[in-house]
Amino acid sequence: MLPLGYASRNLLRSPGRLAQLVIGSGLVVALICLAAAFDTGMAKGLAATGDPRNVIILGAGSEDSVERSEVSAATPGIIAASVAGLARIGGEAAVSPEVVYNGLIGPADGAPARALIRGITPMALAVHRSVRLIEGHLPGPDEVLVGVRAATLLGCADSDLAVGKELHFEDRSLRISGRFIAPGSVLEAELWMDLGDLMTATRRTTLSSVVVRLGEGGDFGEIDLFCATRLDLELVALAEDAYYDKLDAFFAPIALMTWITAALVAAGAIFGGLNTYYAAFAARMAELATLQAVGFRRWMILISLVQEGILATILGTLVALTALMVGCDGLGVSFSTFVFTLSIGDDVLLLGLASGLTLGLLGTLPPAWRCLTTPLPKALAG
Repeated sequence: MLPLGYASRNLLRSPGRLAQLVIGSGLVVALICLAAAFDTGMAKGLAATGDPRNVIILGAGSEDSVERSEVSAATPGIIAASVAGLARIGGEAAVSPEVVYNGLIGPADGAPARALIRGITPMALAVHRSVRLIEGHLPGPDEVLVGVRAATLLGCADSDLAVGKELHFEDRSLRISGRFIAPGSVLEAELWMDLGDLMTATRRTTLSSVVVRLGEGGDFGEIDLFCATRLDLELVALAEDAYYDKLDAFFAPIALMTWITAALVAAGAIFGGLNTYYAAFAARMAELATLQAVGFRRWMILISLVQEGILATILGTLVALTALMVGCDGLGVSFSTFVFTLSIGDDVLLLGLASGLTLGLLGTLPPAWRCLTTPLPKALAG
């Protein structure tokens, strides 16, 4: 067998070509890993938001979008009085009336951006159990509570959303009353206002939804039965995790497009690598033929040539994976009115290594085989 040092020295013959292969393979692997990280982050973020003990009650016909839903303002009181099995917080039923509004909001001295603004009451913290205040207090009149990922969505600096700063919304100024976290969920990109304040600002008389929390032994069927029998209220009940599963399915075509884009770029890189190696191996035709003449078999030389390609692509892969782990793991990426966290886990790293190996194999095998199948006398003369 030809030593591995032979393959590595051949790579160093042309530093420019080596740099081209390393950079090209690194960019392709990075793109594939980012597509996987985005897909994983989207699925994890939506799954983490849905609590299996929470039920979202929407207006009938609005099961796919809480923003379009309309629920009578009297519904929360009727549910609290009519449905057994709800969790109780301080003696009150865990029923959270909410308005979810997709609107433009931004720093007072900056451009507004579209975000989800949720009108809440204090019961919202009892229902959305992942949410924790890390600064300040719940919003009062002309105040807003911001999630820690809201700055990514609004395209501003975190300092612009510090407690005490102001945001501009619907021709009015809102003072930031506090900040909250909801680890792993998409709620971290939302902004929360006092329910009555948001209804006044948006001129609404109805709610978007009512979120209830089931107690120990509580049954979704009770709430579903209530919605089915109270035809006058025109309601439909969805388990919160089922609602966010439907959102995940809605975004599936977007994730598919990222994979298709990554595949097309990878295909282009493979063809570029083929052209590069065809030229490089053709220039060494006489050298490869000489190796055959002195006794090395074709398959031995083929393995050495493949080693060259794999060494170059693995070098680019390692550079790309290191950059992703340092610069992208945990990074928030805004999409529509959500912010998803890129997750560079073991599965993504293994995918990156597999992609690098595949690029090395596919980029070198065809040109290497073509050069080695040239008749020996012709190759020696060339």
